[in-house]
Amino acid sequence: MAPGRRLLLTRPRQQAGAWAESLAAFGVEVRLLPLIEIAAAADPAEARQAWAELPQAALAMFVSPNAVAGFFAARPPGAGWPSQALAATVGPGSARALLDAGVPPAQIVQPAADAASLDSEHLWPQLASLDWQGRLALILRGEGGRDWLGQRLLERGAEVRYRSVYQRRCAQLVAAEAEVLAEALARPQAHAWLFSSSEAVDCLQQRLAPQADWAYSLCVATHARIAARAEALGFGHVVLARPQPQAVAEALLALQT
Repeated sequence: MAPGRRLLLTRPRQQAGAWAESLAAFGVEVRLLPLIEIAAAADPAEARQAWAELPQAALAMFVSPNAVAGFFAARPPGAGWPSQALAATVGPGSARALLDAGVPPAQIVQPAADAASLDSEHLWPQLASLDWQGRLALILRGEGGRDWLGQRLLERGAEVRYRSVYQRRCAQLVAAEAEVLAEALARPQAHAWLFSSSEAVDCLQQRLAPQADWAYSLCVATHARIAARAEALGFGHVVLARPQPQAVAEALLALQT
């Protein structure tokens, strides 16, 4: 890694610690700069409703580790994972969270290990061969989000219900984080950004640094949609990486060479 180059980890605080440790193991110097924060759902009844529906569901789709945490925080006493329900997700972090929550490994579905990207489009081939006619599918997410997978399930005759089990919002930076942001804006050539959500890019533009010039800034994005959002904001150089620490470290090295 080039001397002085630091990676700004913009993930929510709840997820930053493990990521920072893993990136450090690959020789990456990390600074924590959470641009979004995760909070309980505005209506906690939605997670409770999802638990009530789970025994009739053929599928529960978790869009992120935050969805796993928000859903299982509402678990009724003594409730287990029903034998007929698949638990789907798009990333290894969410899959680990499902395992930690007690979901049987055989019921967890995610994109193939060699999938070009970790998203709904690459999850769908794992589900498309199943019979969805008249079957209930729960999509557990934050407030809003993509409907692509839900549309595919509807086309195959499934009953799809969306449940908001957490919410995302722009972070309120503490003093140390505000100092990291100020230094990054003052010395863009000494930093690179890691974006794992489009919302993080939006918060940077709309609230935290609306007047910044990003022409000399570099970033790693974990999905093509996020990369496109960073490019639209004006980042001078953007590379894609899978949402895994080793892949991000390799992408950062590619950026700097």
